[in-house]
Amino acid sequence: MAAQLSSSNERPIRLRRVDAGDVRRRQLIDATIEAIAELGFNATTIAEIARRADVSTGLVSFYFGDKDGLLEATLRHLARQLSRGAAARLRDATTPRARVQAVIETMLGVSQFERRIGTVWLAFWGQVPHSPRFARVQRAYHRRIAGNLAHALHPVLRPEPARALAETIAAMIDGLWLRATLANDPDGRMARSVATGFVDSQFMLLGLSR
Repeated sequence: MAAQLSSSNERPIRLRRVDAGDVRRRQLIDATIEAIAELGFNATTIAEIARRADVSTGLVSFYFGDKDGLLEATLRHLARQLSRGAAARLRDATTPRARVQAVIETMLGVSQFERRIGTVWLAFWGQVPHSPRFARVQRAYHRRIAGNLAHALHPVLRPEPARALAETIAAMIDGLWLRATLANDPDGRMARSVATGFVDSQFMLLGLSR
């Protein structure tokens, strides 16, 4: 008997075709992360990245233009991963205090203290004062994190105090991450504990609802 046909009301499921260019770009970004983590920023070259990705240097130029273009794309990739992680945690948070904690747990999560990722972030931050391209990415990254914190605080604080506290928490997160990374903290547990304690004290001091 012939196979039963689907209802005319059913629409075929369309799967997104994996673009070969996307795959190549991701391979090159992964190779960049590995090279910087192993060799350092200055010693990482287009030729080295191409070798690790098993592609020609011309293909790197085709996708990213030059070394700065590839490094900028890598920085954006790392920042995008953090933003997605924060968004996922924020979706599950139901109170202002829980939403602030979601940002803390993302930015000071275990993955951010993995040696390879930490080395790359340190390398990029060291280049921000010298590169307008990297500085733009860093500013966008900072605005997103501070914005997430301010949005979490808006239900319990007026806009200006919410922004001020958000900036303070964001600065503390950056400082704690840097200190823990330089101290080779394997998982950032102490950093998360300090940030959590600070936010708890602020909520208590300001009489804020959790």
